[in-house]
Amino acid sequence: MKKMKWALLMVVVLVLAACSTEQPGSKSSSDNEDAGKDGDKEFKIGLSVSTLNNPFFVTLSEGAKEQAKESGAKIIVVDAQDDASKQASDVEDLIQQGVDLLIINPTDSEAVVSAVESANNSNIPVITVDRSAEGGEVVSHIASDNKAGGVLAGEYLLELLGENAKVAELEGIAGSSAARDRGEGFNEAVDGKVDIVAKQTANFNRAEGLTVMENILQANPEITGVFAHNDEMALGALEAIQSAGKDIVVIGFDATDDAVKSVKDGKLAATIAQKPEEIGKKAMEAAVAVLNGEDVDADIPVDLELIKE
Repeated sequence: MKKMKWALLMVVVLVLAACSTEQPGSKSSSDNEDAGKDGDKEFKIGLSVSTLNNPFFVTLSEGAKEQAKESGAKIIVVDAQDDASKQASDVEDLIQQGVDLLIINPTDSEAVVSAVESANNSNIPVITVDRSAEGGEVVSHIASDNKAGGVLAGEYLLELLGENAKVAELEGIAGSSAARDRGEGFNEAVDGKVDIVAKQTANFNRAEGLTVMENILQANPEITGVFAHNDEMALGALEAIQSAGKDIVVIGFDATDDAVKSVKDGKLAATIAQKPEEIGKKAMEAAVAVLNGEDVDADIPVDLELIKE
């Protein structure tokens, strides 16, 4: 009887072994559900955007999504709606969701520091795009040279208007590195050569650009040129100028689709192209490289171009 039981047990063991097609140490199909490109673990990357109400950042996020798909990574995009407090909350939420890396487009370069430090404390690498953070540990910053773009805008405004012209400057969100650098470059180019009679923020917003420009025109009807820190403000300013029946040179920054069309139509004098889709793609490429243990440059530049008639 004992021999029969032993024989039966051996048969059962052999049958079970034959039914298994996996080799020792191999992964089951369920283990590979999160597999990314080349069978590696799928990386989960969070992207915090300052605002998706601006076409520039919509294009940037689309570039990141496209590259994420190509790289086999998962991307979660959140919209701070130009609110630094909401951005901090969004970043905390992404950390709680267990992202492997954070890409942040700061609403405010100083206010975002606490969010970057929170990610640092959770051992989550941080990459910044377009606007930098003024503190915390950031492994890479991907952006155009905003100061160089401001210089381009200033030099072209001088070419169109000559010296001693009276001009206005529409500034971006106070505290953002983009506004600071673009303004610095522009003022460096035109210093002592034009008279900047008005300098006001319109927060990178088209509607505010319109309202602020209306007020500037009432106080300074002699203005012949405007530099706006982004295209949304430039297009708002252009609307105010057209409503007032004036002919004023307006230069923007970003080369959004609306702005480029306006340049081609002979309305906007120029815009500085900084290729948001490429910024998004390069950010995602850098993110995947970092998570794969590769070294990336601390600063990754994206080329600029003057788009004019």
